[in-house]
Parts: sequence; structure tokens; C-alpha cells
Amino acid sequence: MHSANPPSPVKTFADLEQWLNQHRVTEVECLVPDLTGVARGKILPREKFTEDRGMRLPEAVVAMGVTGNFPDTAPYYNVIQSHDRDMHLMPDPSTVRIVPWASDPTAQVIHDCYDRHGKLVPFAPRSVLRHVCGLYEAQGWGPVVAPELEFYLLARNTDPNTLLRPPIGRSGRAETSRQAYSIDAVNEFDPLFEELYEHCGKMGLNVDTLIHEIGAGQMEINFFHDHPLGLADEVFFFKRTVRETALRHDMYATFMAKPIAGEPGSAMHIHQSILDLATGKNLFSLDNGEPSEAFFHFIGGLQRYIPSAMALAAPYVNSYRRLARHTSAPINIEWGHDNRTVGIRSPISPPSARRVENRVIGADANPYVAMSMTLACGYLGLKHKIQPKAEMKGDAYAAPYALPRSLGEALDLLRRETDLHEVLGESFINVYTEIKECEFEEFMEVISPWEREHLLLHV
Repeated sequence: MHSANPPSPVKTFADLEQWLNQHRVTEVECLVPDLTGVARGKILPREKFTEDRGMRLPEAVVAMGVTGNFPDTAPYYNVIQSHDRDMHLMPDPSTVRIVPWASDPTAQVIHDCYDRHGKLVPFAPRSVLRHVCGLYEAQGWGPVVAPELEFYLLARNTDPNTLLRPPIGRSGRAETSRQAYSIDAVNEFDPLFEELYEHCGKMGLNVDTLIHEIGAGQMEINFFHDHPLGLADEVFFFKRTVRETALRHDMYATFMAKPIAGEPGSAMHIHQSILDLATGKNLFSLDNGEPSEAFFHFIGGLQRYIPSAMALAAPYVNSYRRLARHTSAPINIEWGHDNRTVGIRSPISPPSARRVENRVIGADANPYVAMSMTLACGYLGLKHKIQPKAEMKGDAYAAPYALPRSLGEALDLLRRETDLHEVLGESFINVYTEIKECEFEEFMEVISPWEREHLLLHV
């Protein structure tokens, strides 16, 4: 697997200044991906965006839950200072993109978070992925990934108590049946997708294939393979872009893992391979074309550690509704060649492109966290030479569940798995699990329609 595009020519702040001038930018959106994947930050006039500005944000900005609330327990505040300490933000020039929907020329630049001593803030999602990639590079390995991202287009819905429905297409009708891989079903939304591709082109996003997935109004976009950090940035930008584009066409776009009952959930499948940095060869294949020990050790690491890492791949209570039998989502971590019922799939490919597809991750996962998780599991497999189980050659849905069934169970497993703590960082694990525990407790305070319907008068 090789990079689809050459590296960005914008590498230094001087390059960035030149880029902003060439594009006549008048405003700059200074973005920081938070724990959820939400774009936080500040918007500056172009003349205020200078190398020596020293922009800051409170460190809790990257360490809050999806509801914006914070824990009040000690483990969280063992990492996050109670006096609301500042982070120092530094732009990554290679991430600069135009904001194609802005009325005035506007740029968006992703920033990294540093402490006052000039060290990366270890619990910021982008820092975690940088660290994991650095572990690979220290071994002479180059991780390569290619995400496949599913999402739903929905009719506008401003009432959280109303069920979500597919949107109206050009025909004036909404989908009422499943239209997997249907070209005509995609064409129903041609105006939206034409604008989306135009936006992606202006932003230089490496999007490849667009298909209609199984669910009504469910789509999938594939990305070209590249370095994990760059592709996590692209998924971050893409999510923001497709939501904005859908709004402009009077629809919603959602990356919820299971937005509609009875319809398949949405995943973020991540294809992974490892290059030898010295030779450029795929470590998953031998010279004779057969799979290498590294290929099997990587799979062994995924099988050993994914169950304990599920809170990173399935980060919300809703995420676990997706992981059910016969719904195009895995229920275990069996592996197999060209088998879509397993959690870990090896697609058909030539030896030079041999790769491992992690099918467990939900579309709702933070791309930085998800890529860190799957690469961490594979890294531990390579380091410890973990052998996988025998290949699953049949229907993996016939095998037992081997993944946690709820966020609460997943958080307990993650807290106990010290090997993952060492690779991902203790401070990140502490902050992440405390935030997710807070979200889980908030959810448990909500009484669902199912409970009112079936329990109110019968128990």
C-alpha cells in the first residue's frame, strides 16, 4: 500500500503564511479535536493569526464528554488540574484547508496541544495517535490505514422524542426498502453529493468510492490509504463537511452507530498494513507472497486486546446497539479471509497490499482514538508475538458473543487492561474512562419509551 497523494507542501509556518496569502484568507478557524471528535477552538481575523501569538485554551476543552459535562471524582482531577490550567496551541501547517462553505475566504487549521513545558498534552486525542505512530516508527515500521466510513442521511428532526426517518430524495419520496449498492438510490441525492465532492475537492480530502449501504438513506465513503495521523485529520474534516453539506440541502447527516431501529448500524472499518521503513515492503507478506508471521501476530494482538479496548471503538451507549447478529456488524473477534461476518477480516489483495480490516469500530468513534486503539492492539501483538485463533471459515455469527455488550462493561475491561494503558498512556485512559463513566451515568438517569411501554402497567 502506498500513499495516494504526495505530502502536503505546507510544512512550516512560513509556508502556511504563504498559503493564507495565496488564498486571500480573511479569517482562520483554529481547531482542536476534543475527546468526542468535536471541533473546538477559536476563530481569528487573518491579521491576528501569527506565529508568536501564543494562543491558549483550558486543558479541559479536550477532556469533556459529548454533553459538555465533567466528572467530579479524583481520578479525573489527578490528570486535569482543578484550577483550569491552560494548554498552548500550535498549528500543524500541513492540516490547513479552505472552508468551502464560508461566505468570506476562511481557512481551518488543526492545532496540537502542548503544556507550558513544551510537551504534547498526553490526553489530547491527536497526541495519543502521534504517540502510537511514534512507537511503530521506533521499531522501523510505518503504519498505513484506509478508513471506510458509513453514515445516514436523515430528514430534518428538531425533536429528540420523534423517531428519525430517511430524507426525501429528488423523486419526492423517501426510501422505504433497502437499496444496497443501488446507483439510482445514490442519484436521489445527486445535488447534495455533487456539492459534497466539490467541497472535498477544494479541501484536498482523499475520498475515493461512494456507495449506498444497506440501510435506508445509509451511505459509505472510502478513503485512500495513507499515514494514520493524516487520515484521522481527513475523517475529522469529512464528518464536519458532510454534516454542513446536508444542512444546506435541508437534511441531517449522522454518524451515530445506530440511529434508526430495525436498520443496520454505521461502522468505520479501518484497513491496516505495516511497511518496513527501510525497504518500503509490506511486513504482512513474505517474498514468496505468503502471509508473514507479522501478519498473524498483528491479528493475534487485535483478538487479544480488542475486547478490552471496545470503549474506545464503541464510545457511547448507542454504540452497542449496532453490534448484533446478522446486521452487517461483528459480535466477536474471529478472523477470516474475505469473510464479512468476522470482526477481523483479511480482504482479497495481492501480497504487496495484504492488510487487516478491523470491522468492530463504529462510525461514532473519534477517528484519532479509533486509529490509536486498533494500532495499539496490533502493536502489542507484534511486540509479544501473539498467535491468533484458527481462521473462521464459516459464519462467525454462529459463534458466541466475545465483545462487551454495554458501555459500562467495556469501561471496566479497559480500566483493567494495563498493557493498553502503557501504549496509550495512563493519563489518557484515566481521563477517557472518567468522562465515559460520567456519560453512562447521565444516560442511566433517562427513562426510555421501552420501559414506559412494557413495564409501566405490567410489573
